[in-house]
Amino acid sequence: MINKELAFVFPGQGSQSQAMLAELGAAHRQVIATFEEASDVVGHDLWRLSREGSPEALAQTEITQPLMLAAGVAVWRVWTQLSEQRPAVMAGHSLGEYSALVAANALGYVDAVRLVAERARLMQQAVPAGAGAMAAILGLDDETVEAICREVAEKQVVSAANHNSPGQLVIAGEAAAVERAMQACLDAGARRAMKLPVSVPSHCALMRPAAQEFAALLDDVALAAPSVPVLHNVDVCARNDVDAIRRALVEQLSAPVRWTATVREMVGMGANMLAECGPGRVLSGLGRRIDKSAQWFAMDSEAGLEKLRKAMD
Repeated sequence: MINKELAFVFPGQGSQSQAMLAELGAAHRQVIATFEEASDVVGHDLWRLSREGSPEALAQTEITQPLMLAAGVAVWRVWTQLSEQRPAVMAGHSLGEYSALVAANALGYVDAVRLVAERARLMQQAVPAGAGAMAAILGLDDETVEAICREVAEKQVVSAANHNSPGQLVIAGEAAAVERAMQACLDAGARRAMKLPVSVPSHCALMRPAAQEFAALLDDVALAAPSVPVLHNVDVCARNDVDAIRRALVEQLSAPVRWTATVREMVGMGANMLAECGPGRVLSGLGRRIDKSAQWFAMDSEAGLEKLRKAMD
């Protein structure tokens, strides 16, 4: 049953934490089963890593990407058993776009695990460890930060990576250029400029070599038209054509995530209940800053799932 007022968003890297989804895993067998399916593909015990892995281990792209995909799909599967209500539109933040496509029946789960594992490997391979960086800039408008990046680049790569919410823009690029941009943003009045604990600089030109190789892998993966519209990060548009979906996933690697525009588009489509389908509450926090008229729900606990069910009664 499609609920026109309901939208689901799936988190990506940055929402992982030790012992995430522990409560849901204890209550719902399909949570652990979903992690086990992914573990069989990647050769790591992802459920054990999610409970015991250090923050540093969980931040490694090659671990984080399959881990967060499994987490998003696991929560989706729990929801489908608890309720017949389905969202009218979905989206995922960066890596979360793959969870959304699985939930929308556009991409098989095992295929998605293989894809994100290869995506992570190619991204890690594209930039030597320590050569790239990402940083969150708080308290400046996007246009100012983007202008600063252009001014301080000095023929290096530094650019907008995630348009997360008004006053919060993540930048990515070569480490020295990111450092220059951070200092220039502080000099321009930014409230904070902080490095992010990531192992690769996502969503910038440094990922273009990875994107080229990833495109060849996508050609061999079966895709279908989504059963529910999925808004893509690159342009906040939904796609039914499978070749267009492939192109959007390739472009996503080196293009910024337009999250502020995504949330506004969902609200504009009539969604006034937006639910974060996965661990953590990062997207809920961003969403409340983007649009204060919508209700936000975190689905990472029994209480959160029950709150969402009651809101639709």
